[in-house]
Amino acid sequence: MDASKILQGEPDNYDGVTVTIKEPMDADVFTEKLRASLSHWRQEGKKGIWINIHILFANLVEAAVSEGFRYHHAEPDYLMLVSWIPSTPDTIPANASHVVGVGALVLNKNTGEVLVVQEKSGYFRDKNVWKLPTGVINEGEDICDGVAREVKEETGIVADFVEVLSFRQSHKAFLNKKSDLFFLCALTPRSYEIIEQKSEILEAKWMPIKEYVDQPWNQKKEMFKYMANICQKKCEDDYLGFSTVETTTGTGKKSFVYCNADHAMSVIAARDHASTSQ
Repeated sequence: MDASKILQGEPDNYDGVTVTIKEPMDADVFTEKLRASLSHWRQEGKKGIWINIHILFANLVEAAVSEGFRYHHAEPDYLMLVSWIPSTPDTIPANASHVVGVGALVLNKNTGEVLVVQEKSGYFRDKNVWKLPTGVINEGEDICDGVAREVKEETGIVADFVEVLSFRQSHKAFLNKKSDLFFLCALTPRSYEIIEQKSEILEAKWMPIKEYVDQPWNQKKEMFKYMANICQKKCEDDYLGFSTVETTTGTGKKSFVYCNADHAMSVIAARDHASTSQ
């Protein structure tokens, strides 16, 4: 088929094709090319067809929908549409279903105090509850980096990730639709002078761990009580979490494995020994 009459796309590993619209196009011309392309892809045995439409070319969205495409997800500058074209069951994966949140237990071992904040807005506004610094992990950000960033942003404290202590899953937590994975992490501070994030934090301070745990909120709310007790156990050196082992994916990208802290230390020590022995 004449390449000028069809849309050009990148094949993927699942017999699909992704088309990225990079320049303006008349909707009628787009429709004609899309119909020819769908016929061509069906002959080739393609399955999932993805169309990335930049916000500047939103005039093409209606044409794509009229040809059987549906919304999959959107980002600030584009909309991704998809269509499953064979007669077999549709196995297109759903859009991202979870938001990843973090909470930071930052312990000053010299004083036995933990870093706590009161928020100006959100769920805890006007509740007079001292809580751990929390936040949401950014796209492309590792949990161990994101939790340290959140602590720095909210309190000005520079801290190093130590372990994931626990995590919980909550459904319909974001926009009454998306699920939330929340990771409670332990960090060690490298600075101690607090500088509150004025836009979000009403006040921040160092608080004795027992005072934090014994707050009425933490004692009356079951989930918060569980989390507070884990924090207390960690402060008493009676709890071991998941530490990081830096590694790479099959495609060579940097990644982290989170595993039992003792095992992580042994893996890192063995790797360091092997590298120095070469």
